[in-house]
Amino acid sequence: MEDDTMWGNIFHKQVKSNTGIHEVLIKIPIFKDLSKRELKAIERILHRRTYKSGENIFHEGDPGVGMYIIEDGRVNITLGRQDKLLAVLSNGEFFGEMALLSEMPRTASAVALTDSKMLGFFQSDLFGLVETNPKMGNKLLYRLAQMIADRLRFSNLENQQLKAKLTELEGKVSRKKVS
Repeated sequence: MEDDTMWGNIFHKQVKSNTGIHEVLIKIPIFKDLSKRELKAIERILHRRTYKSGENIFHEGDPGVGMYIIEDGRVNITLGRQDKLLAVLSNGEFFGEMALLSEMPRTASAVALTDSKMLGFFQSDLFGLVETNPKMGNKLLYRLAQMIADRLRFSNLENQQLKAKLTELEGKVSRKKVS
């Protein structure tokens, strides 16, 4: 039976919206191992935010309070006074996850490149889940620890490569000085 009533359309749109968020969440590593029921619980506590093109999401040095997931839009991640571009992120990508564990100052700035819809998942949300649903909270903490370990491993490898290049360049410079 086809439901063409006004109420049917309203509820149909709501289902579409939730399906979109679910599809975004399952692609985010921190939510990877959650069941459908657990994902629905996450959906209920996410904070919806909208930003206009050019609007700051946060500044380098601001206290970190949580992570952001881009539902729709594009975001520049920049560093320093010169706004050195580190990354351009778009739909389904996330940033700021380190703030889930620490309120240390942000190490970069985030600015909406286009009008953007964001989902915020904040430290208080995570800690609340750890208290009210320890099993799910521990899954999230475990995945977060894995993500941070992966990034640290990548950073260490990148650091080793940069050190090797620097040593090579220093060798070339000292050979030129000797010649």
